[in-house]
Amino acid sequence: MDGRFLFLFFWTEALQHPLTAIIELGIARTIQLRLESSERRKSYTPRKPREHLEGLSKQLDWDVRKVQRWFRHRRNQDKPSTRTKFCESMWRFTFYLYIFTYGIRFLWQYPWMWDTRHCWYNYPYQVLTSGLYYYYITELAFYWSLMFSQFTDVKRKDFLIMFVHHLATISLISFSYVNNMLRVGSLVMCVHDTSDFLMEAAKLANYAKYQRLCDFLFVVFSMIFFGMRLIIFPFWILNTTLFESWAIIGPYPSWWLFNFLLLVLQVLHILWSYLISRIAFKAIMRGKVSKDDRSDIESSSEEETETSPKERLKTASSRGENGTNGHFGSKPWSQNHNNW
Repeated sequence: MDGRFLFLFFWTEALQHPLTAIIELGIARTIQLRLESSERRKSYTPRKPREHLEGLSKQLDWDVRKVQRWFRHRRNQDKPSTRTKFCESMWRFTFYLYIFTYGIRFLWQYPWMWDTRHCWYNYPYQVLTSGLYYYYITELAFYWSLMFSQFTDVKRKDFLIMFVHHLATISLISFSYVNNMLRVGSLVMCVHDTSDFLMEAAKLANYAKYQRLCDFLFVVFSMIFFGMRLIIFPFWILNTTLFESWAIIGPYPSWWLFNFLLLVLQVLHILWSYLISRIAFKAIMRGKVSKDDRSDIESSSEEETETSPKERLKTASSRGENGTNGHFGSKPWSQNHNNW
């Protein structure tokens, strides 16, 4: 097990950043624009009247569009770059793939993988094996890290949903460990890990501008997500925790809390399924995956509405840019490639 953790550390620190730098060569870079006078820079904010914007343009001998682009670029410097989002997804993809592989390999040899009634036979006097212990500790440590890192990672629209999800997950893992519900807990973790690495893989392909690969991975992810979260989880996991456990061991005080937390997870599954369905609908209408609807990173600004999309695209083409940096392209293009 120590070797596996060393491999994860080596992958993250020694391989992930160089790989990101190589892939970044195919991603459009934003243009560095500077104002010549710091006093003039402080005298303007993006919400000033257009007359003030034109006056500043004359003072600097710049056209209005160039000044607008500078302020958009300055504003977006505080937002995470594509490289930052790529590294975040690379780390999560590495962990999800590793833990899913380990979980399948571990559970394959135990009877409760195939017959969930074995989760309750001889309960609560069930032996805690070393493999099951490491499985639990690794998952718990990862979700604790997500609980804290979500405050510094890329901000999403589903921040509150994710916070509730992490809180419910940590509570479920800890509660099932304390109550020795390790068998059914391992099944819950395995079901959730099945589709997560595919979602991160689709994001990686999107950041690297491999649109066809992104579309394919998104389709596979959607199918597995719907199957695992809306079919397998309620009809396999919830069935054994609500009905089979009742028939074999009967209800007890902690039984109600455990099932309540599982039902909270199921509600979150329905909400996420709705978000994924929206992305799928947009993908069908536009012919490709548009973006992650959870993303809060938007590139458009108030100044962009003053110029038509055709003129913005013409300006970007004349400067040799492909419009994928979220500032110069038309709105659908920039959303498709920069905001997932």
